[in-house]
Parts: sequence; C-alpha cells; structure tokens
Amino acid sequence: MKAFVALVHRELIEHKGAFLIGPLILVAVLFGATLLAFTVGRVDARFSGQLFTVAPLRVYEVGFLAFGLGWSLYMMAVLFFYCADGFAADKRNNAMLFWKSMPVSDFKVLLSKLIAGITVLPGTIYAIALLSGILLYGVAYTTMLINGSASIATLGNIVGIYGQVALTILVTLVCGLLWYLPAMALVGAIATAVGRWAIPIAVLLPSIVSTLEWVTLGGLHPFDTQTWRFMEYRGALPDTPYVEGWLMSQDGFSGMAYALDLIGNMDWLQVGTGAIFAVVVIYLASEYRRRVNDN
Repeated sequence: MKAFVALVHRELIEHKGAFLIGPLILVAVLFGATLLAFTVGRVDARFSGQLFTVAPLRVYEVGFLAFGLGWSLYMMAVLFFYCADGFAADKRNNAMLFWKSMPVSDFKVLLSKLIAGITVLPGTIYAIALLSGILLYGVAYTTMLINGSASIATLGNIVGIYGQVALTILVTLVCGLLWYLPAMALVGAIATAVGRWAIPIAVLLPSIVSTLEWVTLGGLHPFDTQTWRFMEYRGALPDTPYVEGWLMSQDGFSGMAYALDLIGNMDWLQVGTGAIFAVVVIYLASEYRRRVNDN
C-alpha cells in the first residue's frame, strides 16, 4: 500500500504544473482581473451595488456556478492531456529500467497514474473552485459595503449559497469522473504505445469504427451508425432538468436537489461497464508495456 501511495505522490511531483501551479496562476489572474475591473473604473461600483441590492443572492449563485463550470471544464481538458503524457513519461525520460527494477508490477504503475488523475487533480481543482467562490464573494460583498447595501442577513444567506454550490461542484466532479473514466483509461492505454499522439488517435478511433460499421452494415453516412450514436451518448453528461427549471424560476439554488437529479439521471449500468472497461484496457496496456520492455 505504501508503494502505491508513493507512486501516486510521484505523479503529483512530476505533474505539479498542471495539478497545482497552473490552477493557482489562473485563479490569481481571475482575481486580479476582477479587482482591476472595480479599481480602474471598468465596472461602475454604484451600478454593481444597485444590482446586488436587487438580486444579490441570484448574482452570487450564477457567478459561483459559472466558476464551478469553468473549473470542471479545465479539469476534464487537463485530465486527457495528463493521461496522454503521464502514461508515456517513463519511456520518454528513460526511467523505465528503474521502475522495472522495483518490486512493483507494470499494472500497479499504470493504475497509480489513473488513480492520481481522478483523485489528486480533481481534489486540487475542487479546492481552487472553493477558493474562487470565497474570492468572488469578497469582491461582491466589498462592493455592497461601498454602496451601503450590505447586511448581516445577506452575509448569512450567501454562506448558505456557498455550501449549496460547493455540494453541486463536488457531485458534478465525481459524476463526471465516473462517466468519462473509460475514455481517460483508453487515452492512457494508447499513450503507453504511441506517447502523446494518444489523444488524436483516441478521437479518430471511434470515427474509424463508425466508418467500418457504415461500410459493412450500411446507413446514410458514417455518422449515422450505432457506434456514433453511442459515442455521442457517452460524450455528454446526463441531462439535469433541475438546472433548466431553476434558471426559469426565482427560487434559490438547491445543491441537494441538483445532486439527486444528476445521480438519478446517470446511467449506472454504463458507469459500471465503463469502470470494468477502464481496468481491462489498463491491464492490457500493462501487459504490452511489460512484454515490450522485457524484449
């Protein structure tokens, strides 16, 4: 167990730029841009104060949710690039012989890379998202103090909203990781053989399979096949009708209602099948890595 934890920690050290430094720089830039917008006159504080007086909770809800969505998209993009880079790093930096000399199997090494990708990076992104919410509130509440529209009641209500949105971001990250786990594992497995070209190959692979289905079984075009429809289905998160209903209403955002809605609309059979697929492709990649390097 200690060896596996050490392997995960190694991934954090080797990819701290994407896992930690990059998000911190981004949040610093966003916070700095927000401060400059209010201090150099790009945003009229008086107008902002009037806006916060009319709908302070709504503005904060939408703003914090937008930050959470942005960080979620950043995480998913970085994860695929991490899988393409991390699974080929040992071969690229000539560390393969060192790791082959350790009492750790190739499967455990590759599995540690996948585990690091779905735990360390999402954990960092979640912490950064929570920090973004605090900074956003600080700017908003300061503007309200300047305009004389701040109150203790508003402070308490926004603390409640912070908890609701924090729960929303957490559930979204977890469900997204489970849903896209097979795709990440596939990119990592391909990277074991071809390195950083894994992402374009992984994107091209469904098109090739869909074209072969079109040629053999027929259809209007290569993008009108069962394969392509399945890839479109697995490429998007399940619908969450709660969000659409909330945007059209004046009710406060409920993280619990959103979580139950998202979890209830998840295809858990697909999630389970995807997890099995991820383990299988990682095992096949470890066997390829073991056999190629033994030869």
